[in-house]
Amino acid sequence: MTIDPGNLVFVGFNSHVVALDRDSGKIAWDWSAPHGSGYVSLLLIDDRHLIASVNGYTYCLDPCSGGQVWYNGLSGMGMGVTSIVAVDRKNPHDSLVASAQATAANASAAGTAGAAGS
Repeated sequence: MTIDPGNLVFVGFNSHVVALDRDSGKIAWDWSAPHGSGYVSLLLIDDRHLIASVNGYTYCLDPCSGGQVWYNGLSGMGMGVTSIVAVDRKNPHDSLVASAQATAANASAAGTAGAAGS
């Protein structure tokens, strides 16, 4: 069965990445970092690349299955919390904000229309 990564929420903590079904909250898959332990930084690039960084190790996971595609130990770079970014990619946060703004505007318009009809 193929999982649509658009139906998942990705959570990273304690050296784990967990994919949750966004409608039910059920665990779709769980991945544990084979190297290092600690804080997890995540970035969903597209439907084939979920980048996870755990204390100096950076991994590419398949967001549909949680399978590890590759990793890079970034030897000599140190450890700690990692900041990661993708260039020229659509930020899913922007879609969420736009959706929330549209929902609020629709609710406000519906409330104004209801008040006008009173």
